[in-house]
Amino acid sequence: MADCCSPGADARAHEEPRLTLPLLGVVGNRRASTAVDLSARAGSSGTKQEAGIERGDVQVPAGIFAMGDPFEEGYETDGESPVHHVRMPAFRISATTVTNQEFAAFIDATGYRTESEIFGTSAVFHLAVKADKTDILNSVTTVPWWLNVRGADWAHPAGPLSHWSEAADHPVTHVSHNDALAYCGWAGRRLPTEAEWEYAARGGQQGQRYPWGNQLHNDAPGKAAHNCNIWQGDFPARNELGDGYLTTAPARSFAPNGYGLYQTSGNVWEWCSDWFLPKYYKTCLAQGTVENPQGPTIGRGKVMRGGSYLCHDSYCNRYRLAARSSNTPDSASANLGFRTVAL
Repeated sequence: MADCCSPGADARAHEEPRLTLPLLGVVGNRRASTAVDLSARAGSSGTKQEAGIERGDVQVPAGIFAMGDPFEEGYETDGESPVHHVRMPAFRISATTVTNQEFAAFIDATGYRTESEIFGTSAVFHLAVKADKTDILNSVTTVPWWLNVRGADWAHPAGPLSHWSEAADHPVTHVSHNDALAYCGWAGRRLPTEAEWEYAARGGQQGQRYPWGNQLHNDAPGKAAHNCNIWQGDFPARNELGDGYLTTAPARSFAPNGYGLYQTSGNVWEWCSDWFLPKYYKTCLAQGTVENPQGPTIGRGKVMRGGSYLCHDSYCNRYRLAARSSNTPDSASANLGFRTVAL
């Protein structure tokens, strides 16, 4: 099921040039089912590196939590129900998504080329493009606010006239699931499972819509009205910028949750390690307390969580803690990043 936050299945129609676009629940026109030799695209320094990266991990304690949508307000095809109890061991997860500066250290050390760089194009939101007109190749028919921009990649997130150093502390974007795995291999890390992600994102709170509670905005005097970076205004033409950002915000913006994680709602979608299978909760996890689930062995793509700066409560409420979606492993865009877990 496509939504307004990401390009949908219509992207399959574009064979040339290749689009590195999120494809929700479908396999697109790239090698999504083909194993990628991640080491082959890295240079001679492509071994595990940890020095010099500010991890900022937080400790998540062991415990049991209720996973899924307790309000029954999610998309049926996303498979957010039934709510089921999950027992989790303690683990350490990064407080933020991987930033441009951290990803640049990986690129400098290894010479790795991301899939967006190899394909030569990636998806940029139409109000954020920084490129010559000749580099704006086409839009996706059903979601025309996504433009296919030549030269858009992790180092040029808005197009070739932009550069990552202009937003060094923002989440890295235009990174596919395969690219995220390559980073993890170098950094001695891994992607979180979907259960780990939701457990950590909830910050010790049970049954809430968001990390801060059940209401989207703060009404209390003296507190900021906005708790996360999502769209305000008339999508996709006018963003009122109530939260201060048209696209990504710095990775440590807004208040952290109870465990110290930043922005598990909004800003950028985050890759998880699991395959996405909408019926997984219903058929595999519905009975009793589940022990640290690792996800299904098959699926239509890889799970992504958290929503992004393009989500809006009038059409896409996937920035709720229980919300889930997916993309093919080689998809990438300007609103998709990742955080990591310690081994």
